[in-house]
Amino acid sequence: MSTFSEIGAIISALATQDSFEISGALRPNGIWYLGALTMIVLGFAVSLLYRAIPLLDRHLERTIMVASYLAIGFIIFWAVIDRFIFNSQWPWSTTIPPFLFMIMAWFGAAYNIRLRTHLSFSEFRTKMGPTGQLTCLFLDFLLWLGFALILFVTTCRVAANSAANFQIVLGTDNTMQWWFLVSAPIAAVLIAGRAIENIIEDLQKYRAGEPLIEQAVIGGDT
Repeated sequence: MSTFSEIGAIISALATQDSFEISGALRPNGIWYLGALTMIVLGFAVSLLYRAIPLLDRHLERTIMVASYLAIGFIIFWAVIDRFIFNSQWPWSTTIPPFLFMIMAWFGAAYNIRLRTHLSFSEFRTKMGPTGQLTCLFLDFLLWLGFALILFVTTCRVAANSAANFQIVLGTDNTMQWWFLVSAPIAAVLIAGRAIENIIEDLQKYRAGEPLIEQAVIGGDT
């Protein structure tokens, strides 16, 4: 089957909204080409949305991270009290927190790309000229896009397979695993959006003759 046929099969499967059809259509390699196009288009749209709504730019990922962290903390805190004081336990108290941690981690990765706190090597790069610095920043951009593509495609496959097999979160009656797993490809789109946002900003600084490399601070602000 040709790449275009595989892409057409994916689009047709998505139109049916049938998890079995979607899961099967995502297995061929055509998903990598369609995934790359989809991720870049959506990532660029996200970068424009961030520019249009600064409130989202500053608080979207942080809000999701803090909400997930607080939910994890509350579940664990109450599970300890429930078990040792009331001699009972929520059956899902040990299965929901890992999914919440996954959400916190991936959305946190997107936000820290914006902060440039992921192995930025700023001490080394500040010794380079503007062209060398921009080259390194372009390398960062390409690496993050590649990383986001791998995350986007593989987690789309995992989420579709989970939905096709009706995988339920252990300890629950009707909470599906794919409800949580689908957050990973969404985070991949945000990662691509942050990478695009950064490189656009870098090009503007380069043309204006402004400093390209700044010292990144973990937990800092944009």
